[in-house]
Amino acid sequence: MANVIRDEFRAGLARGELLLQKCNDCGRLNMYPRHACPHCQSLSLGWHKSAGRGVLHSFTVLRAGAPEGFESELPYAVGIVKLEEGVQLLARLAPEADGDWQGYRCDDRVEFRPASAEHVAQRPCAWFARAND
Repeated sequence: MANVIRDEFRAGLARGELLLQKCNDCGRLNMYPRHACPHCQSLSLGWHKSAGRGVLHSFTVLRAGAPEGFESELPYAVGIVKLEEGVQLLARLAPEADGDWQGYRCDDRVEFRPASAEHVAQRPCAWFARAND
């Protein structure tokens, strides 16, 4: 069951969609997808396509000391994004045009940036960048 849920979330990313799990009983959203609603414990869960807009609450840029398997990706940035829909997630942050993240600040508006299906197959995570507004 967990693999089916994980696979649907990843398939959404590969299609360029950020999917949130939605409880069919209480109507609440949750992130990350689970086998039961964390609010009411219902097993009746569906999917909601996120608008992909939110606020960057916290972030870090890793320049050294990456976990095993991530060494070749240094440097990279991860952050906590609270979506307009009310849930939050850990996401990768796209570098700016200069290849760095110097312009990022906590409380910045950010937007989901779809990654290629090939990249999602390798690293199935949501990517965000500073919003243009």
